[in-house]
Amino acid sequence: MTYQKIILASGPVIVEDNKVLLNQSSGDDFWKFCGGKPLESESLQETSQRRVMEEMGLVTEIINPEPYIMYVTKEKNGETKDIMLVHWLSKRQGDIVSGPDVDKWDWFELDKLPESLAPNILPTLKHFEFIK
Repeated sequence: MTYQKIILASGPVIVEDNKVLLNQSSGDDFWKFCGGKPLESESLQETSQRRVMEEMGLVTEIINPEPYIMYVTKEKNGETKDIMLVHWLSKRQGDIVSGPDVDKWDWFELDKLPESLAPNILPTLKHFEFIK
């Protein structure tokens, strides 16, 4: 018998000069937005801001109070997980200083995105009307 596990994560979407900020973390072979799981004592907006500080050393301002929310299910080793990703359109302040959990980061032109993207990247960029 399988059981459901719920994963909730929140992170910013940062686009500047027609380029999106993405990173790769330990153990991942795909590019993704900054973000992660909320702490028990914080809101999803606070999670987004904390995770981008931890991963990229950036202070961010949420510039759209309406997040993009994506729900998917994933099955691995006979276990089904519900995954909810909450993305906030954000503006950065300061220069990037990547944290210890980030292997690589880069700014990618919106019309030249890498092939190895996390499944939430394109739908999120479409939602915020950065791509068609």
